[in-house]
Parts: sequence; structure tokens; C-alpha cells
Amino acid sequence: MDYQPEKFVRFQPLSSDKANEGRYGGNIGLRTGKFRNVLSSTSEKFQQGYEFGSGRIKDIRKSWKSCSFTTMLAKVLRSEKRVLDPQGPFLQKWNKIFVLSCILAVSLDPLFYYVPIIDDDQKCLSYDRKMEITATVLRSFTDIFYILHIIFQFSTGFIAPDSRVFGRGVLVEDTLAIAKKYIVSYFLIDILAVLPLPQVVIWIVIPRLRGWRSLNTKNLLKFVVFFQYIPRVIRVYPLYKEVTRSSGILTETAWAGAAFNLILYMLASHVMGAFWYLFSIERETTCWKQACDQNGCNRSSLYCEDSPHTVYGFLNTSCPIQTPNTTLFDFGIFLNALDAGVVQSTDFPQKFFFCFWWGLQNLSSLGQNLQTSTYVWEICFAVSIAISGLVLFSLLIGNMQTYLQSTTTRLEEMRVKRRDAEQWMSHRLLPDNLKERIRRYEHYKWQETRGVDEENLLRHLPKDLRRDIKRHLCLALLMRVPIFEKMDDQLLDAMCDRLKPVLYTEDSYIVREGDPVDVMLFIMRGRLLTTTTNGGRTGFFNLEYLKAGDFCGEELLTWALDPHSSSNFPISTRTVQALVEVEAFALVADDLKLVASQFRRLHSKQLRHTFRFYSQQWRTWAACFLQAAWRRYTRKKLEESLREEENRLQDALAKGGGSSPSLGATIYASRFAANALRALRSKGSRKARIPERIPPMLLQKPAEPDFTAEEQ
Repeated sequence: MDYQPEKFVRFQPLSSDKANEGRYGGNIGLRTGKFRNVLSSTSEKFQQGYEFGSGRIKDIRKSWKSCSFTTMLAKVLRSEKRVLDPQGPFLQKWNKIFVLSCILAVSLDPLFYYVPIIDDDQKCLSYDRKMEITATVLRSFTDIFYILHIIFQFSTGFIAPDSRVFGRGVLVEDTLAIAKKYIVSYFLIDILAVLPLPQVVIWIVIPRLRGWRSLNTKNLLKFVVFFQYIPRVIRVYPLYKEVTRSSGILTETAWAGAAFNLILYMLASHVMGAFWYLFSIERETTCWKQACDQNGCNRSSLYCEDSPHTVYGFLNTSCPIQTPNTTLFDFGIFLNALDAGVVQSTDFPQKFFFCFWWGLQNLSSLGQNLQTSTYVWEICFAVSIAISGLVLFSLLIGNMQTYLQSTTTRLEEMRVKRRDAEQWMSHRLLPDNLKERIRRYEHYKWQETRGVDEENLLRHLPKDLRRDIKRHLCLALLMRVPIFEKMDDQLLDAMCDRLKPVLYTEDSYIVREGDPVDVMLFIMRGRLLTTTTNGGRTGFFNLEYLKAGDFCGEELLTWALDPHSSSNFPISTRTVQALVEVEAFALVADDLKLVASQFRRLHSKQLRHTFRFYSQQWRTWAACFLQAAWRRYTRKKLEESLREEENRLQDALAKGGGSSPSLGATIYASRFAANALRALRSKGSRKARIPERIPPMLLQKPAEPDFTAEEQ
């Protein structure tokens, strides 16, 4: 069959068949008619359930025609999105909800087993009306999810098997093929699971039966509920596999997965307790029937609703409960329920928790404490408890161990790595200070990443997804660095994609003066100390502190922006040491070179000015430049003052005009001589300390790329 993704068949009402014969081909009309017949039969089943007890059948048929299942399906088919994607987010969420609703449904069905009760005073079988109403309402509520699931299945596409060679495959959107696939697969099971059989037995069959036949209604209720229990349980497993196959998981956390398996185990205990309750009533009524046959009484009197009702006292002696006699009748494993009086109580919480505890206790002990009679079905029930307990308990322990171990996997990996590191450090005889630094680094790295290899995790993701994740993780922190505020979004994306998170422990050296620089760091958290001696120059020392928002390794940026730079890495002019634990983003040399070559906007002068303002290297050079300029200024001022004094002395000598100098000339001469002697003494002492010292040199100006090509 050729599946066309845009080909759809619209189903017309029955009244317009003749008018549409000429519009559609014969084959399409035939297929549409067959499918309509199937849908009509399904609609009639639902219609009969809703129309029961009504006197106006024609009016209900008219209203049903306007809101039938076929009409609802036609509305779905005429919607804009006619076919639902089975791997789409909506159906994945719905499948999870439906799995949970199925588990809830199979836990509510055994409530019908608690409807029969024993009237110990009148020795007859009765029914709890409150329990009937409660079980019916809860069962009808869960049936709504099954009906919605059936509707969605007729609108859910499937992947063509021959298209799974590559990728996810082609989604089949042919509504007829979708309906055919669903009908031949799980449609019958879903219909059997949603039929309101227990409600029909409770509200229709039981009230119409009278006499001794009414005693068999509990057997009918037992078989009907058990008959529907099979397709409901069968439907849960493929749904669970489908959910785990499409989304990978059913529960997001490990504790939820362990709780899910524990709930399944408790559900089995609840089901076994409900069966035990109903079988206990059945064994007591069986004893009554045998006693009636031996004493020639009327069996219809054993049903409380029959009138007139006769109380038979011999039933207390023939079926003793308080003082059991196995010779008269052996109740076996059901004696505990009869003796405790739970089959006579209308207090639902009391008998529910009592039966639930009995089921949980015997499932956990694999039925080892059960003392059965020779009744065959009782023995079969005990065997089923033992087998079910063995299987379910094994699954529970295994699954809970798997889920709980998943939470400690990282911790165990950390212990193994720490043990290997300790053995290696002891084998290499490392000193205690190095051992402590290694331990601090491993501990700090574990606190930050929880053992997850982030780079390996991101490396296997698509490029656009990796870019978005990097942007989410790095962009807010990068914008704290002033140099990145001048970049556009495209350049920021390129930077975020290549940044790698790094950690440094306390007192660790990131780079030393004179070592090649192969990475540029952008500080996110922490505090660092950066120092320089200007290449080992005696008497020169500069100290600065780096905090969040600063960067180091700016020599690498200058090297990357220079198109004529060599392949050798630049030499660091500073020593950078972490004072506390430091978190930063690292940009290695190759990535920085690639970004600089691909994005010419990185060469803008505005970025150059921002880089100069926040660069520690440029700040140090600027400080040294200002100090040198200030020294030149003060020396020039001193020379000018000496020159002025010398001129004043000469003027004073010239005004004297005689052989004997005046008093003013003498004072100026003495001052000039004192200043000259002071300068000579200071110069002589300096030469004595450093006789061959080279004149002081200014700190070398940081290199920067040539921007003339861009300006031209």
C-alpha cells in the first residue's frame, strides 16, 4: 500500500452516501464503508450502555447521532493536525498518564470483591450498597481514560517498518492504515478492558436474580472481574515498554523509580487480599450449602434479600468458626478471615487493611505460613501466592537495588578514583604538601561537577544545541567581563562554544613569569594575585589583585590578533597565583586564533581601548610610564631652579662692580656651592654602591597588532 503523507480520507455521514458516490472512487467508498461499519458497531455498543433504562429511544438515537464516536473521530480528522506523532511531546505525556491510570484501574477493580458480606446473625449472604456505589463510580472514572486512549489511537500515526533503515523513519498519516493497524493489534483488548461488565453485574444481574441462584452471583462477579483483569494487566506492559522506548524513562528520579516498583508490589498484595476475602465468603457459603443438603433446608433462605427468610440454627454447629472442627468442614487458609469477622463488617478501611496486610505478609514470606486444606482450588490459590511472591519480590529487590545504586554510582566512582590517587601518591613518594593539593583539587572538582564529565557530555550533542547550552551557562558570566560587553551576539556565540570551565585550588600557580602562555583565563569566581619583576630586573616589583570579571593571559590575545605572529607562544610577563578556590573559563591558543581569524570585528579599535583599560600588563606599563614621566619632570624642575640661582648669582656679581663682593652676592654664592656639593655627594655615594649600574630602563611597552590594514 502506498502511503501518501498528504492523502486523507474524510468519512461522510450515512445520509450522504449516495451523494458522494460520484465524488469518490469505488475502492475508496468500499474501504470507507467497511471502516464505517466497524465504527458503527463500536458506537452501538457504547450507545446501548448509555440508552439502557430510557423510555425515549428515538430521541436518544438522534442525540447520539450528533455526538457519537464516529462524529468525534470525524472532528479529529477534520482538525488542522489530523494525525498525532507517536514520538511527539503530547502523546509521550499522555502515555505516561495513561500508564498510571491503568495501574490505578487495576488497583480499583478488586474493590468489587469487597461488595459481598456475610450477615452472621441471620446466616445469609448480603451486599454492601455503599461499596457498590463507590466501586462503580471509581471504575467509571478510570474507564474515561480508556475511552480517550481509544480515540487517540485512531488519530495516532505510526512509523512505516520499511522506512526505518535510516533515522526515525517516515510517519504514516493515512487514517485508514492507522485504523487498520490499531484494529488488528490492541483494539480488541482495549474494548474488552473498557466494557462495563462489573457495573452490569452489580446493578442489573444481581437485582434480577432470586432464590438459590443469587448465591452464585458472587461467582459471576468473581469471574467477570477476573476476566476483565487479564486484558487490563496485559495492556499495561506494552504501554510501559512504549513509554520507555519513546522517552527512555518513565520516572525522572531514582527514588521515584524505586517507589514505582514498590507500588507494584503493594498492588499485588492488595489483589491477593481481595481474592482471599471473596474466597473466604465462598468457602463459608459452600459449607452452608452442604449443611442445607444434609438437613433438607431451602437454599434460597441463605440469601438475605429473599423474603420470607428463615434462620437455620444448625449452621452454627455444622460450620463452626469460633471452635473450628476440620472433621465437619476445613476452612483452611480462610479461617482467619472468618474468625476475625472481616467478612461480616461493613467498615471498609478495617477489612481492606486487614486483607492487604494478609496479602503483603504472605507474598513476602512466599506463602510458607499457609496451612491449606485438601480443597484443590485453595491449594492452587496458595501456589499462586508462593509463585507470585517469589517473582514479585525478586523484581522488587532487583529493581530497587538498580535504582538506588544509580544514586550512589558517582560516589562510588569518586571513592575508586580517590583510592587510586592515594595509592599512586604513596607509590611515587610525593611530599605531604603535594598530596594535600591533589586532594583539595579532587574534592573541589567533585563539589562543582558531581563527577559529571561536562565536556564529554556536550561533545556528543548537536552543534546548535551545544551552542544554546553554552550560551545559557556562560553568557551571563561572560557579560561580567567588560571586554565582552563590546562584542556582538555572533562573536559571543563563537566564544561561548570554545570556552572550557577550569578549576584552580588555593595557592596554585596558574602561570609563572617567563613561561609560554597557551591559555587565556576569564575569572568568574575567586581571587588571584598577579606579580611581575619586569624580566628579573633588580629593584622592580609590581603587584595586583584579580577578581571576578578580570582576565589574565592577555599576551595570548595580542599574539592571536597579530596576523604576522610566529607559531611560538608569547612569553608571560606576570606570575598569577590563586589565593582561594578559583573558577574561570579558559580559551586555549588554537581556539583564540581561530576566533580572531574568522571574526574581523575582534580587531576593532573600540575593543582595543577596552582591552588596554582592563589589561594588567597595560596598567603596569602605564603606571611605570607615569612614574618615569614624573621623574623627568622633577629632574627638569631641579635643573631649572639651579639655572635660575646661577643667573641670580651672576647678576649680583655684575651689579657689585668692585673688587669686593656685596653681601647678597656672597649669600647666593654660598647657596649655589652648598647645592652643588650636595648633588656631588649624592652622586658619589650612588656610584659607590652601584659602580657599574646600567641606567634605569622603562618597562617595555606591551605589543599590539597593527590596525593600519583595517583603517585603510
